[in-house]
Amino acid sequence: MLIAQKNTHVKFAVYNNTIGTASMFDLYKDSIEKVHVFKTKASLPPHLKKFDYLADNGLIEIKFKKNAGYPDSLSLEMLNEQNNLPKDRPVFIEGYQFNDTTTLVYNEMIDNIELIDSNGQKNIHISTIRN
Repeated sequence: MLIAQKNTHVKFAVYNNTIGTASMFDLYKDSIEKVHVFKTKASLPPHLKKFDYLADNGLIEIKFKKNAGYPDSLSLEMLNEQNNLPKDRPVFIEGYQFNDTTTLVYNEMIDNIELIDSNGQKNIHISTIRN
């Protein structure tokens, strides 16, 4: 069993079904049309319920203005494959376990990637950009 300490200071944000961090989106302030903050898991709308495991401290939904530029993304399964791991191996971001590796994340939020071995299984552990 992997023991990963969740970093409860990280606020996750979602745009277009892709995960980022609230601080990462600060760079795109001029392109953002709307920010909606959901303070509890129970308050998440149906289309965000699949991300409820990230909503310990709430979850932010971002909406960009029409024709605005936004960051590049990649799937967690692609990250696994780039690190010679099975594409369906869970990935940890700031201690939060992502079991669905088809989940897309924004490249820009990734500060560091480590391969950590626990009980004979290697997993990717991602730390995010900190202010």
